[in-house]
Amino acid sequence: MIKRLAKIQVRPDYVDEVYQKLLDAITDGTLAPGTRLTQEEIADEMEVSRSPVLQALRLLKKDGLVQDAPGRGVLVTPLDPCWIGDLYAVRGALDALAARLAAERRYQIAPALIAEGRRASAGKDVRAMIDADVAFHRAIYEAAQNPLIAQSTQVHWVHLRRAMGAVLQSSAQRASIWDEHEAIANAIASGEGARAAALSEQHTTQARENLTRRLGEILQARPQLA
Repeated sequence: MIKRLAKIQVRPDYVDEVYQKLLDAITDGTLAPGTRLTQEEIADEMEVSRSPVLQALRLLKKDGLVQDAPGRGVLVTPLDPCWIGDLYAVRGALDALAARLAAERRYQIAPALIAEGRRASAGKDVRAMIDADVAFHRAIYEAAQNPLIAQSTQVHWVHLRRAMGAVLQSSAQRASIWDEHEAIANAIASGEGARAAALSEQHTTQARENLTRRLGEILQARPQLA
């Protein structure tokens, strides 16, 4: 039995909303890795017809977030620490490039973004923590004024958000993450491109190590989800 999913108001076409609700549930761990999903159960929980559920599941399957299950339905794709590590390696290079380009413009990242991130990290809303983290990095991508960076990282963030959701529920790293973010923002604002790139890459490397280690611990504790 899956956990309760948010109901959706009836509209002629709401595939995107069904998709987003399922994506959010997978990201924040409401639907844990290995959870079996069926069209019927999701449709009943959300009080929608099966057609948009089927289309939403197809999109999630294309994203690699669900996979065919033995028998009926699909499974939430298990988290693979090695694969997440590979994603972070690619993201690290792109983030460093974005930080250097943003520093060339001495871009001022809104202090409110960092303040909101610190508030979120002190709370218990995992989705808010993830949203704040993504907002910070997207601000740097936009400041870089190279649209290919944001486009290239978009597919990565779908999976990185999910890994972050699994880890942030019990991580002690939350405050230090925003100390690192603030240091990157200060380097960008002062035009220190090399320093901003180095701090960004260091931040991503540390995040990769923390996430892959913690994911490994989680999967060892829950071998049925591996």
